[in-house]
Amino acid sequence: MNATPDMTEETHSGRLLAFTIPTRNARGRLVRLDHTLDQILAAHDYPPPITHLLAEALVLAVLMGGLVKEDGSQVTMQAQTEAGAVSLLVCDYKGGELRGYVDFDPAKLAELGANPSLFALFGKGYLAITFDLAGDQGRYQGIVPLEGDSLAEACERYFYQSEQVPTLIRCAVRSDEAGVRAAGMLVQHLPSGEEGRERLHSQLDHPEWEHVAILAGSLRHDELLDDGLSLEAIAWRLFHEEDEVRIQRGAAIERGCRCSVEHYRDVLERFPEDQRIDMRDENGIVLVDCAFCSRQFAIDI
Repeated sequence: MNATPDMTEETHSGRLLAFTIPTRNARGRLVRLDHTLDQILAAHDYPPPITHLLAEALVLAVLMGGLVKEDGSQVTMQAQTEAGAVSLLVCDYKGGELRGYVDFDPAKLAELGANPSLFALFGKGYLAITFDLAGDQGRYQGIVPLEGDSLAEACERYFYQSEQVPTLIRCAVRSDEAGVRAAGMLVQHLPSGEEGRERLHSQLDHPEWEHVAILAGSLRHDELLDDGLSLEAIAWRLFHEEDEVRIQRGAAIERGCRCSVEHYRDVLERFPEDQRIDMRDENGIVLVDCAFCSRQFAIDI
């Protein structure tokens, strides 16, 4: 019997939604960002192409971070370039806390026009995705070229090449007078089940995955961004023909810049005294800039 979402607890935005399709050995994540996205973008006066890029990256960070179940684990996505207008893009997600920023060359960006391609923004670049797992489970990283039309495509390539897990990702970003909205869906084929080995492997042409990929690929950008359509309803509409769709509400998404005077003082105390002396200004203060929230902290140490 098909499982319908609990309509008394619909999720429209600001919270991760997880779902599994047991009969097809598939799992997925859905998210729609609103106020948290506004808060992160408000820390910088980004031009439209950078705003769009960072919004997509933040959605991807949540989708991939939502795959990790262990409390205290963190997923970081970092994109770097050798000759593009964007020199660095960093996002990370940890237990519902999300942050990100972009370092770019305004002059180079201005030469690219209104809708630059991914290659125009990054040139020859690469994408590094790092999973820092809580406890003694370790840390692993995959690096793939920044190729394709979007960051989402590059992330799909990461899962194919580094994890050997067939993955489909859809992201949508909209900018208008009401602000910036972003949403996304990630679906994966897990023939070894939701639990199992640290890295799950699969044949890319498995018929179960082909069926799920066709259904997931029918999702439109306007559906992802439709505030009137809950995330539960999206999962239900895409996969309602399956025997069962199990839905679980995940973490609420919040801006998670972890900067504070106490944090930076703790970091600085790990440096030898002679190095801290070199860091101080004429007043004996160490000034620390946080790229994520665009704030400066004066540390007396």
